[in-house]
Amino acid sequence: MTSTEDCKHEAGTFRPVIDRNACEGKADCEAVCPFSVFSVGTLPKDARTTLSLKGKLKGFVHGWQQALLINEDACQACGLCVKACPESAITLARHA
Repeated sequence: MTSTEDCKHEAGTFRPVIDRNACEGKADCEAVCPFSVFSVGTLPKDARTTLSLKGKLKGFVHGWQQALLINEDACQACGLCVKACPESAITLARHA
């Protein structure tokens, strides 16, 4: 876990973006996030329709378990989730 001193921005300046075609729901992001931004759960059916063939196959194999954003406004861009994700499925994007 990190302290708030390690975070680079105010909450809400950046938000995590999850590559749905890459995420395998391994929960590393959930484990390292000091602000409880993530939770692993079942990807809703409507979100599955935009996946690539590879994404659909990965989703099926992993029981549609993926990282879900449950508190994205709390993100302070510490980057721990980006470093922890074994699939490199998370990036940080400036929130408009």
